[in-house]
Amino acid sequence: MRIDKICQLVATCRFGIHDLSRTELDPLHQLPRFNMPFELGLFVGAQRYGTRMQRKKSCLILDRAPYRYQRFCSDIAGQDPVSHNGEPNRAIRVVRDWLQRYSGTRAPSGSLMAARYDRFRNDLPRMCRLGRLREAELTFSDFVYVLSVWLRHVGATDRVYT
Repeated sequence: MRIDKICQLVATCRFGIHDLSRTELDPLHQLPRFNMPFELGLFVGAQRYGTRMQRKKSCLILDRAPYRYQRFCSDIAGQDPVSHNGEPNRAIRVVRDWLQRYSGTRAPSGSLMAARYDRFRNDLPRMCRLGRLREAELTFSDFVYVLSVWLRHVGATDRVYT
């Protein structure tokens, strides 16, 4: 069951990144998708009411505009959501800096990571053509596969992690 998988992920993850920016109305049903706010609620619940290990969790909450979340999820006020302005490269920098601060791992600068992401996005249409895939129809597993091929072959020439 999907909820069981999500709960297992929440239980085992020390860090959570929750982007609340995708809450637009679905054109067909005129209803928003609230999966990410729901998963954030599970994470915060585990953090608040869980074991000592669960209480050590840290999460980053993202949204596309400052304080936009207050219109649909005002109960998270005080959690300090960070705005990425709908810009993937800003989101990359924000997530990188947050992980650097809370995980203690070393990583290249956000701008270098964003440049690498841009390179992948530029290569994606060609890779889809070669793989006989349509970019607009990529499933998550298709995307992961194409990304893993890119990392093994193209991305290997500009490794940014030491």
